[in-house]
Amino acid sequence: MIEGFPFKDVDTTAVQGGYQPASGEPRQVPIIQSTTFKYSTSEQMARLFDLAESGYFYSRLANPTNDKVAAKICDLEGGSAAMLTASGQAANFFAMFNIASAGDHIVASSAIYGGTFNLISVTMARMGVECTFVEPDCSAEELEAAFRPNTKLVFGESVSNPSLAVLDFDKFSAAAKAHGVPLIVDNTFPTPINCNPLGRGANIVTHSTTKYMDGHGSCVGGAIVDGGNFDWTAYGDRYACLTTPDESYHGVVYTDAFGLGGAYITKATAQLMRDLGSIPSPISSFIMGAHLESLHLRIARHVANAQRVAEYLQANPKVAWVRYPGLPGDPYYELAQKYMPKGTCGVIAFGLNGSAAEAAAFTDKLKMIAIATHVADARSCILHPASTTHRQLNNEQLAAAGVKPELLRLSCGIEGADDIVADLDQAFAQI
Repeated sequence: MIEGFPFKDVDTTAVQGGYQPASGEPRQVPIIQSTTFKYSTSEQMARLFDLAESGYFYSRLANPTNDKVAAKICDLEGGSAAMLTASGQAANFFAMFNIASAGDHIVASSAIYGGTFNLISVTMARMGVECTFVEPDCSAEELEAAFRPNTKLVFGESVSNPSLAVLDFDKFSAAAKAHGVPLIVDNTFPTPINCNPLGRGANIVTHSTTKYMDGHGSCVGGAIVDGGNFDWTAYGDRYACLTTPDESYHGVVYTDAFGLGGAYITKATAQLMRDLGSIPSPISSFIMGAHLESLHLRIARHVANAQRVAEYLQANPKVAWVRYPGLPGDPYYELAQKYMPKGTCGVIAFGLNGSAAEAAAFTDKLKMIAIATHVADARSCILHPASTTHRQLNNEQLAAAGVKPELLRLSCGIEGADDIVADLDQAFAQI
């Protein structure tokens, strides 16, 4: 934001946030396509490596183009610090692994993206991090029972992919707060335009920027935003990784050196990005950052189109059920109205009157709406998750994630709503 000029509207932040050039500097965020940065003295370089001075020395850790785009996302979410990653998967992994390691435990909603479910239940489990999954609609008592003495965090999605469950922020944040752990929320689907997790009790927000933030199917990426609203020092023993010296980085104590607003992201950069190197290319970040300027306009159109299409599907006798939080009567309608009054997203889940095979075959009959392992694009697309993105899950896991065998995930783009409906209509006429 402009110093001394806080924007009142998130729409203005989408256009103006994150980067304010000085006189004579580039109006657009410059692309710094360089692996390395030159310095005049070894002493200055040493200060950079000690984190005693801010700056750049190698783009595997950080890059100025990436950081300027991350600053805009930070502004949009109302956070204290942010970083970009090479994918949404990397963002979620970094966000959790930054504070949870071998011997630790996490609590997560079961209604999350299949890739994230697999990341937690298989890959992180192999690393010694255990997880208890809870249904998003669990009672407060059931959620309470999921915690253990070694629980380090709670994870959920603001609107789940693809089941479209809306997270009950009050319930999940209250439980996390009671146990002295942060709530991490993947806010990919509603974006900060429609949902503000940090204002609803979350402490850390993640994104697959590949989705609505880029919105054009051009750049894979992710983001992590720290709200700066969790006191790591109040639970210093539990989060010793932030409150005691990091011997892998010259003994720095992150909370002492960078405060509550900067410790978490600095550690994720200095440790995880250093060692795992999942950084986006500056060109990808530049493109995604430019697309952020129209995010508020595109999201409004996505939501309007999805509402129209959801109502069409609900009235279609060949459709068995429709899940869209904007429909009165939807199980998550009330939560959506409470937490996301401007709408949720452009994604609809629905099931046909037929088998899983028939549902998958229906997608072949569409002409404009593309079959794609993607979502939240300017162009409409569709997918049968049980046979694609979630095929690694067994029937029990599919049920826990809210993915029925016949479920189709339709992502409404920003075309004319009449054309989206017409394409669906001609496909339904063939079954």
